[in-house]
Amino acid sequence: MSIQLLNDNELVQLYIGGNEESLSVLLNRHKRKIFSSIMVVVKNKALAEDIFQDTFFKVIQTLKRGQYSEEGKFLPWVIRIARNLIIDHFRRIKKMPPVPVYFNEEGEEVSVFNTLASDQPVDDYDETVKFKKSIRSIINELPADQREVVIMRTYYDMSFKEIADFTNVSINTALGRMRYGLLNLKKLIEEKNLEVSFR
Repeated sequence: MSIQLLNDNELVQLYIGGNEESLSVLLNRHKRKIFSSIMVVVKNKALAEDIFQDTFFKVIQTLKRGQYSEEGKFLPWVIRIARNLIIDHFRRIKKMPPVPVYFNEEGEEVSVFNTLASDQPVDDYDETVKFKKSIRSIINELPADQREVVIMRTYYDMSFKEIADFTNVSINTALGRMRYGLLNLKKLIEEKNLEVSFR
């Protein structure tokens, strides 16, 4: 059987057993998705390439030490390593990346603030863009400590432990800031009469 036809876990086991080619197959199979997941957060190609290389250096180290235990979940494991390296980078420079904006296949702006959704579908493109810009501007009106936690939790899917570590506060403080941030967000939305609901 061709090595290309083996699944991720089989390739990992081969690599641990000394087959260097199997890592190249894994890298080629997943590099686009891994690089994209880094690039969409850091928005800087040179930085994304550095983090991508660091990610695979860490992958190789972990596999060589026999510490890999994520059977059948190679890609999510690698993306988690990349995400942790991104968090480490921004922790070092004490700055979170800007709120990301995505575009769908039609080229329309897509909000990634996925705990908010419009009650009624907006068909008009200009109105949709205006609505999404309003949401981002409302988030920016939150007090800095609340805004930081809301963005880290909702946009970057960081755990409260990661948020607490990043901001040098207790987990309870991070939870409290998230709670007050969402309450204030609801209040601001009501004041501005935006048709928004929390899922």
